[in-house]
Amino acid sequence: MTPDLTFLIVLTISVTILGLSKGGFAGIGMVSTPLVAAFSDPLTAVALMLPIMIVQDVVAVYLYRFEFDKTILKKMIPGGIIGVLAAYLLASSVPEWVIKAALGGVSLLFSIWQAVLMSRGLPDIPAQPRHDTLIGIGAGAAGGFASAIAHAGSPPFQIYVMPKHLRKEIYVGTSVMFFAALNLMKLPSFAALGFYNRETVHLSLFFIPLAVASSWAGSRLVRYVDPRAFNLIITLILFFVSFVLIWQAYIDAVA
Repeated sequence: MTPDLTFLIVLTISVTILGLSKGGFAGIGMVSTPLVAAFSDPLTAVALMLPIMIVQDVVAVYLYRFEFDKTILKKMIPGGIIGVLAAYLLASSVPEWVIKAALGGVSLLFSIWQAVLMSRGLPDIPAQPRHDTLIGIGAGAAGGFASAIAHAGSPPFQIYVMPKHLRKEIYVGTSVMFFAALNLMKLPSFAALGFYNRETVHLSLFFIPLAVASSWAGSRLVRYVDPRAFNLIITLILFFVSFVLIWQAYIDAVA
């Protein structure tokens, strides 16, 4: 492919947003792939963004290597494996717009519920609520499936992890580790499906310096954000992304 100036500008914005997400503002990265897809075909968007995500994952994993919740990851990553495998086997029979619509609807309801809780003061919850392991595996599976189908795995993660009220650095680090694992799981299947060629690889490589710099910037900026403000930002991001997913599902369904 020979990208024009508009596409390069869009890709620059998308990579920067994705870097800020990987560095600390977990959730906003969901906007990146849809933004690229709006100016190219979806397969091109997926092929371009995944290698960039993996490079940013390396930076983010290093930055948050001491700040994550192992207990949550032990539940969610096995579920993520199930979700990615299911997506590889069943993607052709499940329309992408159905996944987006379901995720968007659940995310919208959850973000509204979370906003109501914050307005009343967030209640404490048990560290190990009933059936938490099964819920964690289910959230991981949903995140893995949605991530492999539409790079939209953030809502299931947020829905499971946000009510635990983790310290913001632990929340971000846990998100970083989970999605780094998912992206590595997705790479072999994406390559096997023939998503990559010389042009897409070269274009992805061109944006790696920006990917690294924006991830580092996100990790610095998030440390200056107040914890309550951080929770509000994440909830607003989820609220916005839910509308993006619902709108995309509508466009895909009527296309």
